[in-house]
Amino acid sequence: MFKDNQIFAAPMAGITDKPFRQIIRKYSPNASMVTEMISCHSLVGQHKNCLRNFDDYYDEGNIGAQIFGAKPELMAEAAKILEGQGAKWIDINMGCPVPKVATKAGAGAWLMRDHLLAGRIISAVVSAVNIPVSVKTRLGWDESTKNWVELIRVAGDSGAKFATLHGRTRSQGYSGHSVLEQKPSGLIPIIGNGDIQTHEDLLKIVSLGYDGVMVGRGLFGKPWILGQLTDNIQTPNDIKSVVLEHLGLVLEYYGPKSGIPLFRKHAAWYSAGIKNSAEFRIKVNQITDQNELKSVICEFFNCFGNS
Repeated sequence: MFKDNQIFAAPMAGITDKPFRQIIRKYSPNASMVTEMISCHSLVGQHKNCLRNFDDYYDEGNIGAQIFGAKPELMAEAAKILEGQGAKWIDINMGCPVPKVATKAGAGAWLMRDHLLAGRIISAVVSAVNIPVSVKTRLGWDESTKNWVELIRVAGDSGAKFATLHGRTRSQGYSGHSVLEQKPSGLIPIIGNGDIQTHEDLLKIVSLGYDGVMVGRGLFGKPWILGQLTDNIQTPNDIKSVVLEHLGLVLEYYGPKSGIPLFRKHAAWYSAGIKNSAEFRIKVNQITDQNELKSVICEFFNCFGNS
């Protein structure tokens, strides 16, 4: 079975921001985490409207910072900045399927189609920093081009220490099921990713020869799931306190104007499976005042949190 430092929290845009990582860390002090992806252009340009550009990682434990981009020199510069901010390793996104990244920017999943550029980016980043470098990718661009083995081989030859493989193609997006293939011998360590939520899912990844697992959407509304997979912790009895603490961190980080709309999805996920959660979600989506939001959260989870 994997150790807790082989269980990763996945990078998820708009989800695994600093407030959510702080909540995850409470239940998984030794787990590995990856930031939501950071644009090398935004980071190097120090765009002030993007708060994640200025995160301090020194107090975040074993955390990798994920960057995306298509220019080796900019990616290298971004990696150096993140190393200076306390990242323990740099992860290069080679799997994001959204058009503005994968087609318009020629980054993310596009690098599955351009292994020469992928190798140049990895080599530039490896040369720029003194911390490990990894890549995160998918099975391939589509069903007819599943070339992940070749890309991970390029990554290893270019200096990457490990890779993460999501068991879907770019064309699948997040639809259908994640299907990982047996890990071949002779490759750098690979972390298996996709649809992992239970111990049974974990055991399947072990049986396929992978070197760790990365949990993504399984974290939605369950920031304690990494601890459940490694340390057999139980779901907290007082979910209300978790939700309120998470909300407090979001408000502190973003402020109420931006923070409340951003938190609505988390409130919905925390309520999943609880009686009257549909009504709760409708109510939360109409709230703009932080005190009203706290009141609605307290009322809902006090009444139904243990149902």
